[in-house]
Amino acid sequence: MSKRSIPGYVRIIAGEWRSRKLPVANVPGLRPTTDRVRETLFNWLQPYLRNARCLDLFAGTGALGFEAASRGASEVVLIEKSDTALGMLHSNRQMLKAENTTIVKADALGWLTDMGRPFDIIFIDPPFDLNIVSVCLQRLLDSACTQSGTLVYVEESRESPDHPEDDRLVSVKQGQAGQVRYTLLKVG
Repeated sequence: MSKRSIPGYVRIIAGEWRSRKLPVANVPGLRPTTDRVRETLFNWLQPYLRNARCLDLFAGTGALGFEAASRGASEVVLIEKSDTALGMLHSNRQMLKAENTTIVKADALGWLTDMGRPFDIIFIDPPFDLNIVSVCLQRLLDSACTQSGTLVYVEESRESPDHPEDDRLVSVKQGQAGQVRYTLLKVG
């Protein structure tokens, strides 16, 4: 996979904080979702966002979670384990006055094991080199984080292997941009 430069900031596309810029921390493996992909994703999610409970695993910049909050989600939980990224998430939360967001320092996979309440929308966008999307999906489905109708967004490398089929997940929409493959799944 070719290296691309990481931008110094990501922009919130729409909603209450439209055009606000979020600085990007210099963290190994951090790869912010591009504006083009986020715009497509949030066009897909727009009918479901108002008052939704959202979970942003592997939050990184928080672009997905803060975008959801900007567009009307009632609650967003951002999970991140990097201290550097956490510092930036807290700064961004304060700058936006994003009171409907909660930032949790945790390993995403471990946190899923302990979490006991369902979310409406879940974002999974781990560093590509970890190759853990399949494991993450399985842990999600085995946790209390999902319920019938939960939407799960997955972003991964185009070269990532396909996930094992699971009757509990249905592919709703998918796309590709450059080296990125992204999919919206629904829990049945």
